[in-house]
Amino acid sequence: MPLKPQFKYFLYRSDNLIQKNSKLWAIPLPTTRKQPQKATGISVTCGDYFSAVHSFLEQNRFEILTSAFSKSINRQIIPEEIEEIRVCLIKHGEFYHPSLIEAVLNKHSYKFVVNVAISVTGRDCIEREYSSLKRLGNDFSSSSIPEIYGYGEARVKKSRHTMSMFLGEWFEGFNEFHISHDGSDNKYKVLVWDSEKGNYFLSPDNTLELYRQAAMILTGYYDIETFEQIFPWHHAAGDFVVRLQNSEAELKLITVRQYAPMFAKERDENTGRDVEMILEALLVFLLNLSIRMRLDRLNGVGDIVWSDDIAIQGTLKGFFQGLRRKDSTGLFSDSFDTYFHDYLLSSCTEKDFYDLSSAIVNSYNPLAPEISVIRQNIKKHAEVLFNALTSI
Repeated sequence: MPLKPQFKYFLYRSDNLIQKNSKLWAIPLPTTRKQPQKATGISVTCGDYFSAVHSFLEQNRFEILTSAFSKSINRQIIPEEIEEIRVCLIKHGEFYHPSLIEAVLNKHSYKFVVNVAISVTGRDCIEREYSSLKRLGNDFSSSSIPEIYGYGEARVKKSRHTMSMFLGEWFEGFNEFHISHDGSDNKYKVLVWDSEKGNYFLSPDNTLELYRQAAMILTGYYDIETFEQIFPWHHAAGDFVVRLQNSEAELKLITVRQYAPMFAKERDENTGRDVEMILEALLVFLLNLSIRMRLDRLNGVGDIVWSDDIAIQGTLKGFFQGLRRKDSTGLFSDSFDTYFHDYLLSSCTEKDFYDLSSAIVNSYNPLAPEISVIRQNIKKHAEVLFNALTSI
C-alpha cells in the first residue's frame, strides 16, 4: 500500500514545529488577533484546527491539492508523489485563520494558502468569498487576486462543529503592512511586516506607489455599468499585501469578501440617463475609495489612524489609471478617464465633494470605530482631494 504524504504542523513560523502530544496542540485558538475563542462560544484547539485542515487536504485522495499542484508544475501528479505536507498556521484574522501549505515534491516545496473559517460569521463569509474570487478570476484577466483551487468542509473531531475552508494561491514574498510610528523621526509611516528579513518602513515614493496600486486594483474590478465593486475591504484587516523587489513595490489583494453593486440600477432606454448614472455612481465610488484608503489601525491592532495626504495623491493616480484600462461601452466620445476628469471639473465644486463625502459617511454603520476619525478629517480631506484633482 503506497505511503501517504507525511504531515507536519507549525505555529506562526516555519521553524516552530508542534507535535500532537505537545501542550500547544491543546491550546484554544483565539477568534481573531484580539479576542479569545470563548467569546463566540466556540472552543477549537490548535490540534482541532490542524486535524481539520489535514482532513480537508486529503479528501478524495488529495484531489484539490494535487489539482493545484499540477497547475503549479504544469504536469499531472498523483498523491503518492507528494513526500511531505507542512501546515503552518500564520495568523488569526477577523474572519479566517489562514495557513501556509508547503507541499514537497522531489525535495522542492510548492506553496499554497488555505483559508479556514471557524466562527459563524466567518463561515457565512467564506463561501461568498470563494464564489466571488472564482467569478472575478474568470471575468478579469488581472492577476491581482489569488487563484483559487477548491472549497470544502471538515468536522472537528470530538464535536459537531464544522470548519469551512478553501485552497488558494500563495503570493510568495508578499507581506502585510500597517501604519506605525517611526521613533527615528517621530513620524507615522507604512511598516511592512517581513518575518524573514525583518520589518521595515516604506519610503515616501513606495508609499505613494502602494496607494496607487491599491486604487488601481479596486478601480480595475469596478464595473461601470452594473456598479459592482469589491467591498468591503480594509487596510486594518491586512487585505492588501506588498512585496519590495529592487526597491520597487508590488501589491496584491488577497481577499474578496463580496462583489456586488453599491446600489441598484434601474435600466432605462434613454442612453443619456445611463451616462448620467454611470458618472454619478463613479463619483460615489471615487469618494468612498478615497476615504477608505486613508483608514488603518495603528500596528494592525491599535486605534484607528488616518494616513497623511500622500494617500490622496496615490489614490487619484491609481483610480484614473484603472479607468484608462476600461472599455467605456461606447457611451463616451473621449477616453473614459479623460471624460470623467473633465466631468468632475465642470460639474463639481469643493463643497460638492464635502457634501457628498459627508453623505457617504452618514451611510456607514454609526457604531463603526472609524466614524469619529473620519468626521474629524473629512472636511480637510474633501478640500485636499478636490485641489489634487484640479492639478492633474
